[in-house]
Amino acid sequence: MPRVVLVEDDPSVRDGVEMGLRRRGHEILATATGEAGLEALATFRPDLLLLDLMLPEMDGVEVCRRVRATSQLPIIMLTARGDDVDIVVGLEAGADDYVVKPARTEVIEARIRAVLRSVEAPAGARHTVEHHGDLDVDRAGHTVLKAGEPVALAPSELKLLLFLSAEPGRVFSRQQLLEEVWDHSYHSDVRLVDACVRRLRVKVENRSDSPRYIQTQRGFGYRFGPL
Repeated sequence: MPRVVLVEDDPSVRDGVEMGLRRRGHEILATATGEAGLEALATFRPDLLLLDLMLPEMDGVEVCRRVRATSQLPIIMLTARGDDVDIVVGLEAGADDYVVKPARTEVIEARIRAVLRSVEAPAGARHTVEHHGDLDVDRAGHTVLKAGEPVALAPSELKLLLFLSAEPGRVFSRQQLLEEVWDHSYHSDVRLVDACVRRLRVKVENRSDSPRYIQTQRGFGYRFGPL
């Protein structure tokens, strides 16, 4: 079962999430502050970080930025209802997904499994490298090169790129991408898609304001170039 570091300052929420995930077989290390969470990442070596957005002293957004500076560890944010601005900031900082509190353990676990599927290479897939302009995509190896150099992509960024590049030129709506990339069939929060596209463009485009690969179909969604 996936190993999880949980960072949550509310004792009742922290204890509830920790107990629920342990009952389902997860090995989990729970902390109450951002500083303690960063220390836990170094010692516990989890498969995923479950991160509260509103933390004392060092908030969840800053924790997320620090993790993303050195790691592509899957990150799911925990957020209170109505924190719309903070959600967007957290997604822009590099979170892969978020869960609104209070949330049932089965919902949290479903999001954990969905995010972790993004980093699993398909069984039996052949390592055939696809060439798209100066991007080389190894779909089986889950690696991407830009002009011969490795591109470090967070799980959601990688899965979005793999999905779009599988059918160049085809336009996908934001809702389609939510369902296919994030497994979000039960709600339609397109902020996940838009934030991920912005982060991905910074990493794979020569100019993120004039994208060649991840192109916008105005009023509908996105498609993969290159032109």
